[in-house]
Amino acid sequence: MSESFPRLHARTRRFTLGVPRGFTIAPDGSRVVFLRTKGGSDPITCLWEFDVASGLERLVVDPRTLAADEDDLPPEERARRERSREQAGGIVAYSTDTAVTTAAFALAGGLYVADLRSGGVRRLTTPGPVVDPRLSPGGGHVGYVTGGAFHVQDLQDEVDHALARPEAPEVTYGLAEFVAAEEMNRMRGYWWSPSGDAVLVARADESPVHTWFIADPANPARPAAEQRYPAAGTPNARVELFVLGLSGSRVPVPFTDEYLVTAHWDDHGLVIVTLSRDQRSMKLLEVDPATGATALVREDTDAAWVEIAAGVPRHLPDGALVWMADADGGRRLVVGDAPVTPPTLQVREVLDVEGGTVLFRASGGDPAEIALWAYRDGGITLVGPSEGGVYSGRTAGGTLVLTGQTLSGEGTAVQVLHHNTPRGHISSHAERPGLDLRVSLIRAGERGLSTAVVLPSDHVPGSARLPILMDPYGGPHAQRVLAASGAFLTSQWFADQGFAVVVADGRGTPGRGPAFERAVLHDLAGPVLEDQVDALHAAAAQYPDDLDLSRVAIRGWSFGGYLAALAVMRRPDVFHAAVAGAPVTDWRLYDTCYTERYLGHPDEGHYDGSSLFADAEKLDRPLLLVHGLADDNVVAAHTLRLSSALLAAGRPHSVLPLSGVTHMTPQEVVAENLLLLQVDFLKKSLGIG
Repeated sequence: MSESFPRLHARTRRFTLGVPRGFTIAPDGSRVVFLRTKGGSDPITCLWEFDVASGLERLVVDPRTLAADEDDLPPEERARRERSREQAGGIVAYSTDTAVTTAAFALAGGLYVADLRSGGVRRLTTPGPVVDPRLSPGGGHVGYVTGGAFHVQDLQDEVDHALARPEAPEVTYGLAEFVAAEEMNRMRGYWWSPSGDAVLVARADESPVHTWFIADPANPARPAAEQRYPAAGTPNARVELFVLGLSGSRVPVPFTDEYLVTAHWDDHGLVIVTLSRDQRSMKLLEVDPATGATALVREDTDAAWVEIAAGVPRHLPDGALVWMADADGGRRLVVGDAPVTPPTLQVREVLDVEGGTVLFRASGGDPAEIALWAYRDGGITLVGPSEGGVYSGRTAGGTLVLTGQTLSGEGTAVQVLHHNTPRGHISSHAERPGLDLRVSLIRAGERGLSTAVVLPSDHVPGSARLPILMDPYGGPHAQRVLAASGAFLTSQWFADQGFAVVVADGRGTPGRGPAFERAVLHDLAGPVLEDQVDALHAAAAQYPDDLDLSRVAIRGWSFGGYLAALAVMRRPDVFHAAVAGAPVTDWRLYDTCYTERYLGHPDEGHYDGSSLFADAEKLDRPLLLVHGLADDNVVAAHTLRLSSALLAAGRPHSVLPLSGVTHMTPQEVVAENLLLLQVDFLKKSLGIG
């Protein structure tokens, strides 16, 4: 008997195990280092190398041979994995020297260095558990954080120096603070100089941040975990920068903005990117490492907010700045002072700069497709297959690692090319979901909303009108509708339980340009809910014999959970049942950087219209609230306070608390049964036998 999809989905961590990732290409293009587990249900990530000339793979480090206990992770590493949504164990991150001959990684708090030529691995002695080790460009030193202190160890004599120690328990050197990791995609807190004799290090002081307590009600003898959480309108951590020399020098780098977005240090100098608290001004500053003095290179402003771009700043060999900026209705690649992509091509991310070539991802007319592009000598060219899909890549030394998913194929394919000549594939060991996808992508309504209609694999068109399940995320920075089979596995399973599943990306989601994203300014409820209704009705009009508008449910997690609860409370005429997982119910309880970007400061008066408490008395449809009690991102107070408001209003509802579960649900049994319980609730709520 074959394994059920919910069990397989849980055991494979949503089919992410066994997929190669984390690629680093040697400067001469001869080798590719990467991460991958040995199998599709194996949670232990190993370090591998692919030889470009022969097309052969080699296992470099298997953590099992190092006898490390993954249950003993430092709390800072657990927090880092939660922020990055890391679901595997083993070697989940690594760094190399510039020549890609040496790799450093942390494993269960230990510091390890691997010789990529011989495969030899040694553990270095450290004064405490290690977080985020990074090799110097020349490979002679490794930096890391332990106990909030920033250390550097000489790899030749293994002499260890603490270049900065925390002055108080609330201070760390070299780590990203909560909002940087959660909302700005800055997972690091230090940057090596190209010469390897100095490091730019962030000092984060969390003492101004309010303390919250994440309790475990299922284990009352266990003390609550303290969490410094910067809720909207409250103080953030104070972040400072210092250039620390290996000789012991310490040069402060002052900046005035609230947020440090990122930094970049290459042969053309040291630059930092900062963002104002209201996020309407972003500055790129050049830093003199010797004095700490800064000079403004450019400032981007926007009346709504300035979007943080991934992969920039960078420099071409001639020193020209590589940047991304919104102009003429598009998110555009900027080289020097001028945009080099048309406004109709929405640039998503800069991936690599090699020589005079910039490799980047972008969407054209269809936001569901993300293609790989290259800029060189004033022109842009499409890189990779012509088939629409979701692609990414890395390049160095004439070698291109091309990753991609399509709707017609299964899983992620990774191809290696050298000077445009195929050199083989890096294998994926991911499990096969065992589903027959029936996904159609359409553009719905007057706004042409990117929408997917997913029908049961055995459904005969026109044979029956099916109950509808809306399955959105619907919020900023995330898409659900992608030309990739992996995006619809869970939706297809729900469809195979007897639903027509509709997935729609409305206003606020990426890929359609700045104006489409900024339509949610000061209102995270109205536009997103209106677009779900519009997409639903447009899909039903296109499939009149297959979709039944008299039986409509909606489910979602995180922002999608908020949207599900919002839908069933504000539009009970359209939505007849909802499952809301980890929903944000009151935006005053969510973090500063995300919430204030869209709603401003709470004192500006835009929060009540986007929160759910005032809608409690309107609920007259079945609602299941699901929340992990250990969630430190969307804390369980969101669901508990909404439940209290519903109880006070006399409105029946259901609450499913998940003991020990965070914002992710990696526990196998929990993840499996959560899918089964949702189907059971939705079928009963819609009167499906």
